[in-house]
Amino acid sequence: MAAAAAEALPAARLESVRALSGLFREAQPRETAEESVFQDVLDILTSTSSAIEQSCKDSCGVADLDTCLLLIAECFRCLRNACVECAKNQHVLRNLGLISTSVHLIKLLHGIQIKEELLLTALRCSLQFLGNIAAGNGDSQNSIWKCAFPDLFLTCLTYSDEKIVSYCCMVLFTCLNSERVRELLDPGNLAVPLHVLRVYKEQLDSEWSFLIVTEHLLKCPELVKALYAKLSNQERVTLLELMMVKVSDKNSVSSEEMNVFERHADFLADCFQEKCGAVLKLTAAAAAEDEEALVTIRLLDVLCEMTSNSSQLEHLQAFPGLLETAVDTLRLTHLAGKQAVNIFTATHAVTGQEEVSHPAVGFKSHLIRLIGNLCYKNKENQDKVYDLDGISLILDNCSIDDNNPFVSQWAVYAIRNLTEQNEQNQALIAQMERKGLADSSALQSMGLDIQQRDENIYDHRRKAEFLETG
Repeated sequence: MAAAAAEALPAARLESVRALSGLFREAQPRETAEESVFQDVLDILTSTSSAIEQSCKDSCGVADLDTCLLLIAECFRCLRNACVECAKNQHVLRNLGLISTSVHLIKLLHGIQIKEELLLTALRCSLQFLGNIAAGNGDSQNSIWKCAFPDLFLTCLTYSDEKIVSYCCMVLFTCLNSERVRELLDPGNLAVPLHVLRVYKEQLDSEWSFLIVTEHLLKCPELVKALYAKLSNQERVTLLELMMVKVSDKNSVSSEEMNVFERHADFLADCFQEKCGAVLKLTAAAAAEDEEALVTIRLLDVLCEMTSNSSQLEHLQAFPGLLETAVDTLRLTHLAGKQAVNIFTATHAVTGQEEVSHPAVGFKSHLIRLIGNLCYKNKENQDKVYDLDGISLILDNCSIDDNNPFVSQWAVYAIRNLTEQNEQNQALIAQMERKGLADSSALQSMGLDIQQRDENIYDHRRKAEFLETG
């Protein structure tokens, strides 16, 4: 009789907790729940945890592991449901010590060397509970951070189950703030944001990892710099693509973040200047997937986007050497395309049906775009391009090129910005036109009608906006 009663006890507990889980789906039972109810759930979790822990120490299997796992999962479902939009229950559960109990149980379950669905369900529900008790509750977030950081996050971010990883990211996102983001800079903690980036790279539908990076990590330039140094080239491309998303959304960058993005701009400009030569590796067909070159391409993409934003444009216009690097890189890629047939060679398909999927497609277009941005209403940079013989270089890239979509449009834009209120540059183009080095019809297509009258240069323009953002 005693043995039968002992076997019936876990099953009875399971049914009672399951009933509670159902009740707590409704607001009224959640709000009127007594603390004693949660104490009972805590007792069940504690006793079940002790049974599993003791069996592990004794090197013998748990007599009924399946029932234990079902019971743990249902307890966490119950607690998870109890916390939904109920600060009172969040407070009660935290004060009962259920956060530390949960973290301990997650670590214990992780140590069980099985990957069956019951174990995964228990882990998933435990993380959902931590996410719900932390939602909108600073005290619970503090408690979770104290108990779980960084070990629990490292454990769950590297788990083989995508749902566990996603729920872990949810908890991490909920708990992060500006102070805790700076804690990630510690060399011992840097593995946490590294794993978040890897999660996003491997699970592109992971909303929480995306939000962690864009809403938290990117707000700390020192952390971005430290991460970048640790990342593989493929992971750097992923980080730069996330930065591109953030920068492209002009409305998502607050006035307080402007200084942050100026520091990002400085770092990325430095990286581009250091690595821009890597793109020339792509002249070899076999190097189409060269990872260092792909990073250079993404760096240029982000810089183009940053300089299309007036808040970062002026800062980058004054960045030492960036304009010179862009002009020099354009010259080198243009020369490489003339010396041999490669991705930098201007091509125009007769049928117009061919599709080019090479990663360097558009690279010269973007270089010209960057040059045009950096010269917008900036006399010093206009004159630098003149001194670098960059105007003729840009004019030499005006023709249609399937390897550089919209290159003629970006050349139009750059020449307009280079000649705006700059008589020296206007005179140079007029001289090139007289010598046959510049096609007058091409110039007119740019909105330019440069004429010389009595030694004076006149630039008749059709109405146009010069900054690409208007």
